[in-house]
Amino acid sequence: MEAAITASQLASQLGEKLCKAGVMLVTAESCTGGWVAREITAIAGSSQWFERGFVTYTNISKQEMLGVSEQTLLNHGAVSEQVVSEMARGAINNSHARLVVAITGIAGPGGGSVEKPVGTVWFAWANSNGEIRTDCQHIAGDREQVRQEAVIIALQGLIVFLNHH
Repeated sequence: MEAAITASQLASQLGEKLCKAGVMLVTAESCTGGWVAREITAIAGSSQWFERGFVTYTNISKQEMLGVSEQTLLNHGAVSEQVVSEMARGAINNSHARLVVAITGIAGPGGGSVEKPVGTVWFAWANSNGEIRTDCQHIAGDREQVRQEAVIIALQGLIVFLNHH
């Protein structure tokens, strides 16, 4: 049986693709707390394709750093397609990058609800041309497992998005 691919392997694959394409990446992370950026910056030479990362853990930081609307947060909550989309657009608008991944979710153990249980994570992948793809995943496991799997999904999604846009 083949071993599961690791976040560091995915980050390396992503880096090769971004270098070839001449594209810079920005991240906007909430529940992963900069873990995607950490995997990327562990790679020597990643400054050739990674420009910056935003860690916006609170609602106010999402508003101040990424321009997420207070009304969007009130209407939909921080863990929503609308907020993750605004996070992605804000990261692109506040950087020189052409590709972004944004992540917001509930890693647990608390904070979940019937509508948004622990393990609910929203992702957005977008480019500076305005193309965007969003996805919601329900990840099983404890806090660490939810966050770790979210990083892997984020990196896989970047590779898929880059291949199709």
